[in-house]
Amino acid sequence: MPETTPQGPDRLAFGGDYNPEQWPESVWHEDVRLMREAGVTMVSVGIFSWALLEPEPGGYDFGWLDRVLDLLHENGIRADLGTPTASPPAWFYRAHPDALPVGREGLRHSFGSRAAICHSSPAYREAAARITTELGRRYAGHPALAMWHVHNEYGVPVSACYCDNCAAHFRRWLQARYGTVEAVNDAWGTAFWGLRYRSFDEIDPPRLTPTVGNPAQQLDHRRFADDTMRENFRMERDILHRLAPGVPVTTNFMTALSQCDTIDYWAWGREVDLVTNDHYLMTDGRRTHVNLAMAADLTRSVAGGAPWLLLEHSTSGVSWQPRNPAKRPGEMARNSLAHVARGSEGAMFFQWRQSRKGAEKFHSAMLPHAGTDTRIWREVVALGADIGSLAGLRGTRTVPDVGMVWDWHSWWAQGLEWRPSEDHDARERADSFYEALYDRHLTVDFAHPGADLSAYPLVVVPALYLATEESGRNLRAYVENGGTLVVSYFSGIVDEHDAVHPGAYPGVLRDVLGLTVEEWSPLGAGESVRITGPQDATVTGDVWTEFVVPRGAETVWTYADGPAAGGPAVTRHRLGRGTAWYVSSRLDPLALDAVLESACEDAGIAPRTELPRDVEVVRRCGDGGDYLFAVNHTPHDTKVPLERPGTELLSGEHAAGHLAVPAGAVKVVRLDA
Repeated sequence: MPETTPQGPDRLAFGGDYNPEQWPESVWHEDVRLMREAGVTMVSVGIFSWALLEPEPGGYDFGWLDRVLDLLHENGIRADLGTPTASPPAWFYRAHPDALPVGREGLRHSFGSRAAICHSSPAYREAAARITTELGRRYAGHPALAMWHVHNEYGVPVSACYCDNCAAHFRRWLQARYGTVEAVNDAWGTAFWGLRYRSFDEIDPPRLTPTVGNPAQQLDHRRFADDTMRENFRMERDILHRLAPGVPVTTNFMTALSQCDTIDYWAWGREVDLVTNDHYLMTDGRRTHVNLAMAADLTRSVAGGAPWLLLEHSTSGVSWQPRNPAKRPGEMARNSLAHVARGSEGAMFFQWRQSRKGAEKFHSAMLPHAGTDTRIWREVVALGADIGSLAGLRGTRTVPDVGMVWDWHSWWAQGLEWRPSEDHDARERADSFYEALYDRHLTVDFAHPGADLSAYPLVVVPALYLATEESGRNLRAYVENGGTLVVSYFSGIVDEHDAVHPGAYPGVLRDVLGLTVEEWSPLGAGESVRITGPQDATVTGDVWTEFVVPRGAETVWTYADGPAAGGPAVTRHRLGRGTAWYVSSRLDPLALDAVLESACEDAGIAPRTELPRDVEVVRRCGDGGDYLFAVNHTPHDTKVPLERPGTELLSGEHAAGHLAVPAGAVKVVRLDA
């Protein structure tokens, strides 16, 4: 079996994407000298180098890459070696123009950017297999090789293609999935609007239609596109496993819910030897460190709780958002170590040396345009030293407090057209529930709705519009066996084909919640309702209301006005040894926190009132020891209580009682046994 960590380094990974082909060879020796100064242990190489490695069909030039890898090895730096299949050369597209993807509207993309790929193209698959085989044969035994990096950010910027190659492939995929066209008609509900098919040959991808297309067809095409990309990954992975046995193979994910919605990472996590992730702060006015924590928790969860690796993030500003502010002093280290706290085995960046040309020339890098006499470079060197001091925590695991159910298929289905309200957003609900748990200083594991949830005293379900009968049984069993469940509105509604479950809403969650919903009544833009609760507390909800009928559940909060005035807004249902809460409106943050406070009481989770807001405390434990991370995102010095004394690893100082954490700083304590 392949290793599940990069081969060679006995420290955490620190480095970034290295693109020496962008620079004269005379610069390479300066690069590795500065890498050693910064404490770099690994760099990613060759990710976009297909046109240089194979400058003409079947003609290869590996000399420059040989020299790069030899130079890295001579300087004690390992390589995450890429297969360059995210960016085929111009000659390939000239010979195979049908390998360029076609959009839903029927227009074919042109060569001139990255990842312009039809993943169903036989020519692309053949060419990708050839270049991957050549790389595997040549570098399988190279002493610099730490791991293989297949492709780059699958699904970005193109995931689905609607060309004739994809149409034929989609039909084969449907036949393998359903067996008969009659089964497709049944699953897709084609009796509606007379959309019935007589044979697979009549089925096309869900191309542009005059009005909304069949939602089940669109959902299956999403699955098909995801499966097709994963087929290509497996093809390259298997070639590398055969030629370089024991060397781990990965591809870089983008699990942040705001950055990539086309990939089922639960499925992808089972295919890679090591889960890796790229994360970039979304500067859209939200608390960026909360989104960072969420992305790291989700990545760790995709890895099954095992250590993973942050393969890309930025030293400062990026170049592709509407506004790209620089990171403030200390923010780069804080971001990096927050990822490590939540399970990453290091911190890698895009990229090593800032580009002078091309689309990302204004994207920050470890070595900026202005060189080494810069704040960024000094912070990079300091961070390299800090990362180097944390080698002992390799292999330890982040300790979660609660679980959150998330499913990409449900997100895809809910995002299709003609839903009750365009203001209801599954990602927004996940963000809001996560932020509320974060502010209660709880570390979150994400889980598939069919996963074993028994380890979590509390599980929240912020948005599960698509829920199978198996998922419904799983959530019920979780509560019956003593768990505490919190479910948000518009969950449990449809099955895997986007067909409404028989009977009253919320479908497969009726029994566990002890209620039915006769109707939902979404609110207009800017409208809100008042909701009253215990001790005559009054809060507000917006976006959504429902006509809830308790059938065993007790009413905890009540609509004071609005369409459902006088009816239940928040309910609580005792079932077996556990409790299930239901929230039927989008509550304001204070109200959502109040519900979660009550749910935490049910779950036996004590409040952590001694920790200030925006100071996160996360633990990693294992054979390597017990480590506590304290990350202070505030402009104020603070203190964090320690349950037992230990050594603060970034300073070497003894810590006991309370740990002083200066404004904007990170402290890491190895607790005494």
